[in-house]
Amino acid sequence: MAKHKEIDETSGTETTGHEWDGIKELNTPLPRWWLWVFYATVIWSIGYWVLYPAWPTLTGYTQGVLNQSQRADVAQAVGELKSRRAELGQQLSGASLQQIEADPNLLQFAREAGKSAFGDNCATCHGSGAQGFKGYPNLNDDVWLWGGTLDDIKRTIQVGIRSTHPDTRLSIMPAYGRDGLLEKKQIDDLTQYVLSLSGQKADAAAVARAETVFKEQCAACHGDDGKGKREFGAPNLTDREWLYGGSEAEIHAQIVNAKGGVMPTWGSRLDAMTIDALAVYVHSLGGGE
Repeated sequence: MAKHKEIDETSGTETTGHEWDGIKELNTPLPRWWLWVFYATVIWSIGYWVLYPAWPTLTGYTQGVLNQSQRADVAQAVGELKSRRAELGQQLSGASLQQIEADPNLLQFAREAGKSAFGDNCATCHGSGAQGFKGYPNLNDDVWLWGGTLDDIKRTIQVGIRSTHPDTRLSIMPAYGRDGLLEKKQIDDLTQYVLSLSGQKADAAAVARAETVFKEQCAACHGDDGKGKREFGAPNLTDREWLYGGSEAEIHAQIVNAKGGVMPTWGSRLDAMTIDALAVYVHSLGGGE
C-alpha cells in the first residue's frame, strides 16, 4: 500500500514523500508551456534523424533522406574560394603597384590575403600591428635597409636576410671589440661620433678623434655622411631610428659585439600569389615607397 503523501502547510502542495535532513520535496508539476516545448524538441529531433546524418554505424553513419553533408559543403566552399583566389592571384602576379592600386577589387584582395599571411607567418617577430620590437624592424615607418618599393619588399620576403637562400640579403657588421679590430679607446670615441651623427649630446673631443676611424672602418658601408647604403643593407645613423637601441650604451654594445638578425626565406614556404599579396600588404602599412 502506497505511503500517504502529506500536504505542505506553507505552499499547499502535495509532497513526494522524500525527505532529507528535515527538508521535504514538493511534488510541483512542470509548467505546461515547458512540457509543450520539450515535446516539440522530441518531435524535431526525430525529424532531424530522418532528414540529416545522425547515427553512427559500423561502417560510417546514417546519411539521412536529404543526403546532406557539411563536409561536402565545406569542401565545395573551399574549392570555390580557391578558384576565385586563383583568378585574382593571376592578376596580382607581375602587376605593378600602379595597376594594383587602380583595381579596387585586386587591391582589397591583396591586402586581405597579405594581412592573413602576415598574421600567420610574420607577426611573431614584427608584431600583430607590424610595429616591430628591438631587433625586429618596424614596418610602418619609412625606414628601409634594403629598399621600400614593392619589388624591394617582395625580394626581401623571397630570399630573406642572412638566411639559407643562395641569394639572400646579406650584410655583416664587424664586431670591432669582440674581434679586437679596434682598441677600447677607439670604440669609446666612435660611440661618441655615432651619437653626434644623430644629433645627440656627444663629447666634441672624442668626435674629432673618431672622425678618421669612422672614415676608415665605417664609411664604406654607412657612407661618409653616415646616412647608410642600401646596397649593403647598412642603416642610416643620422635619423634616430635604431634597430638595437640608440642610447650610448646600446650603440657602444653594437660596435663591440655587432648583432645581425635573421629573416627566413619565404620563397620556398609560401606560394607566389601569397608572396605578392604579402608584399602589397607590407607596402600599404604606411612606409612603402
